[in-house]
Amino acid sequence: MIQRVPMDAAADEKAEKASTLLRAPHPFVWTILYMPFGALSGFVGVALTFLATQNGLSIGEGALLNGANLLTAWLKWLWAPLVDVTLSPRKWYVIATSVTALGVLTMSAVPLGPSTLVVLLVVIAITSLINSIVGMSVESLIAGSTPPEQIGRVSAWFQAGNLGGAGLGGGLGLYLLKKLPKPWMSGAIMATLFMLCCFALSATPKVAAHVKHGSAFAAVKHVAKDLWVMLKTKGGLLSAILCVLPVGTGAAQGTLSQAEVAAFWGAGAEHVELMQGLVSGLVTTVGCFAGGYLCERFHPRTTYAGVGIALAAIAVAMGVCPATVKMYILWCFIYAFGVGLAYAAFTAIVLEAMGKGSAATKYNLFASLSNFPIWWLGLLLGFAAGKWGARKMLFTEAALGVLGVIIFSISTRVVKRSKLAA
Repeated sequence: MIQRVPMDAAADEKAEKASTLLRAPHPFVWTILYMPFGALSGFVGVALTFLATQNGLSIGEGALLNGANLLTAWLKWLWAPLVDVTLSPRKWYVIATSVTALGVLTMSAVPLGPSTLVVLLVVIAITSLINSIVGMSVESLIAGSTPPEQIGRVSAWFQAGNLGGAGLGGGLGLYLLKKLPKPWMSGAIMATLFMLCCFALSATPKVAAHVKHGSAFAAVKHVAKDLWVMLKTKGGLLSAILCVLPVGTGAAQGTLSQAEVAAFWGAGAEHVELMQGLVSGLVTTVGCFAGGYLCERFHPRTTYAGVGIALAAIAVAMGVCPATVKMYILWCFIYAFGVGLAYAAFTAIVLEAMGKGSAATKYNLFASLSNFPIWWLGLLLGFAAGKWGARKMLFTEAALGVLGVIIFSISTRVVKRSKLAA
């Protein structure tokens, strides 16, 4: 049994808040630590995906690369409790980052083509599974050191690392794959950059495993109880519903990165490298800070739904405008900014709903729910682009985004009338 020492609740809460404020690092630390998580998605979703259709793969097969990367993303709640109840978040971060670095090196060394597609998909899926623990460990550190009034600000810096990292992994990864004599060299450079991020751990608080004593079963049971209590609140349930809907996913970015799709606008490798890589990452990062600002002034769920409508409008506008390189550049910029807004709002939603206990499990339940529509919508958009063309692919994403917001609005009315705790 886990022994608990009775304490005065008010004094305990005051002491914990003061301790949190003292331990909290500058949010830029979260940007650095989260970069390996985002950079893997960028490397697979932009660099490898663009080269896929240049090496004999169809648009649908190219979409499978990103699908393999996201496959474990919506299942990671299954192993998230391990991070909560075993090693400390710092130790998990070093282990997972090291294996992710090895995975990137391996997938860059696999020749890209139809005959090696299955091998590459397996490597991507395994690396993605381990990479999810990079995110979990950072999320646990954030939950243990972020006061409520800093949620919007921390969400912005946190997602700047995710999406800025995706831009780095996509843009720099594609550039290196094209310019270096051997593809494995690009993987080696990316792997080295991943490992350098570990040095930022020195600025983080020492957050131990959530449960220090008792059996493994008791620890997992405690985590499950925390999770259930959260989902039985109006805020927790509404946040879960919003996450599972195809709202604010940014799924079109992966499809727009494919060579055959980009060619519809006359865009080549240099344009994709620019728009879906480093520069896009910078624009998305600005969007993250704008999203954090909005979440400090409006409720995060309201912000997220509004951004979902905005992204749908952007997709429609890109679909109806002339198919020129300038339009590709312009709308990819605007779309990237909107994705930054959405991701910052998502993080604010989750941090508000989850509290501090069992952080890895709670955050990754929401992340898994939100990654599910990104996964299936990405595959659907790849199919739509190959079957109906780039314009109808964008219209498809927009229609599903608006439908998702409508469903959420109805759900909000129903849940608010329920007897669940606020």
